[in-house]
Amino acid sequence: MAAIRYLVGLIVLAALLGSNSLSSRAAGVGAHVAAASQVEIAMFQPYTGADASFGPEMTAGCEPAAYLINRAGGVLGRHLKCTAVDTRGDPADAVPAAQQLVATASNLLGVLGPSSDEALATLPIFQRSAIPAFPDSGQAQLDHSTNPYMWRVTPADDVKGYAMAVWAHLRHFSRAAAIFGNDIGSQGMVPTLQRGFAKLGGHIVINEKLVLDQSSYRTEIERMLAAKPQVILSELDPQSSATFLAELQQLHGLNIPYIGTEVTLQAQWYQAVSRAIGKASVARIVTGVQYYTPTGGPAWKVYNAALKPAGQKQATWNTDPYSMSYYDSVNVMALAATAAKSIDPKRYNSWIPRVVSAVRGATTVYSLAQGKSALQHGKRIRYIGAAGPLTFNQYHNSVGQFEAARFGNNGSVILAKALPQSMVSALTH
Repeated sequence: MAAIRYLVGLIVLAALLGSNSLSSRAAGVGAHVAAASQVEIAMFQPYTGADASFGPEMTAGCEPAAYLINRAGGVLGRHLKCTAVDTRGDPADAVPAAQQLVATASNLLGVLGPSSDEALATLPIFQRSAIPAFPDSGQAQLDHSTNPYMWRVTPADDVKGYAMAVWAHLRHFSRAAAIFGNDIGSQGMVPTLQRGFAKLGGHIVINEKLVLDQSSYRTEIERMLAAKPQVILSELDPQSSATFLAELQQLHGLNIPYIGTEVTLQAQWYQAVSRAIGKASVARIVTGVQYYTPTGGPAWKVYNAALKPAGQKQATWNTDPYSMSYYDSVNVMALAATAAKSIDPKRYNSWIPRVVSAVRGATTVYSLAQGKSALQHGKRIRYIGAAGPLTFNQYHNSVGQFEAARFGNNGSVILAKALPQSMVSALTH
C-alpha cells in the first residue's frame, strides 16, 4: 500500500510522530469490511497552526494503545495503525481533509478528534459515512448531540469554564481578567466562565480576545493592568502565552497569579513560557485546570509502561489527561469491534457503550488484552481506562471531575487540588 500526501493543504508530521500518511486505496468507505491486513485510527487534529500542540498530545495516547493492541494480536487479527491527519485547526482545511479521509480510507476503524476548532464542521461528514469519532471538542453545541457516531469522553468547554471559576473562587479571588485567544476552542468557555464566576460572587473586570501569535500584546496588557485584576484567567497557545507573560514581566512584574486550562499544562506551553519568563516564575504564578484523571491504578500502569516502547516520552505524557483519554478511546473502539466480531463501524458502533457500562455480572478489564480474553470466554466486560471509568449519557457525553495542577521547579506537573464536583455541577444548573 503506497503512502499518499493529501493535496488539500494537510501537513502530516510523520517524522515527529512516527506515523505515515493514510494509505491510498481505490475502495471507498463502503469497503470497511473488506479483508485487510491492518486497520487504521485517524488522528484528526491540528499538528500545525495555533493549536499545533494538540496533535502530539493525541499521538501520545494513540500510539501506546496501538502498541499494546498489536502485541495482543491486533483487532480481530488485524494490525492497528495510528495515522496523523493535520486539520491545522481551521475548518477551511479540516473539511476537505475529512472528505478526503472518508473517500480514500477503506480500512478506517474510527477517528480520534476532531478538536473544538473544526468539530462542528467535520463531525457531520463522519456521521454521514458512519464512522465513529471521539472528539475532544468542548463546544456546548455537542452537549445534546443526536449524532449516533459521536462519542465525547472529555468535558465540554462550557463545563471547563465553570471549573476555572470554581478554582479562582477557592483561591479567594473576586476580580479577574479573562485573557483568551480568538480561536473557537478558547472562546467556547468564556461565557460560562463569566456566568460561573459571577454566581460565585466574582467579577470579570476585563475580557480581552487576543489575536494569536502577535509580536506584542503591550496595548492589551496595559488595558488589563488598568482594570486592576487579582488573577488572570486564560487560554492561549504556547507562543502567545510566552509573548504575553514576557511583556507583562517587563511592564509590571509577575505578581498576578495566572490560571489557565489544560493547554497551560502541556509540555510545549511550559517549554515556551519557561524560556520567556523562567522556570521559577512559572512554578510560582501558574496553575492550570483540567479534567481529573488519577495517575495510578491498573489501567494507568499499563498505559504508563507502554509509553516508552511506543516511542513516546513517559515523563511528558504519563500525567496528561487528554493523552490518556485518547488511549482509552482507541481501546474502546478495539474492544467494541472485538465484542461485535466486526471491524465494520456500522456494526460495532452500538457496542461502544456496552463495553464500558457498569452492569451486574460484568468483568472489569483494564486493557485490550484482558478484555479480549474475557470476551473469548463469553463474558460481558466493563473497560475502565487510564483516565478512569467512562459513562456515556443519552447524548454520548461522558463528563468527569476536574483538578487544578501546577508546575514543579523541574517542569513536572503536580496536583494542586481535586475540585469539588458538587461545586462545578451546581454552576451548570
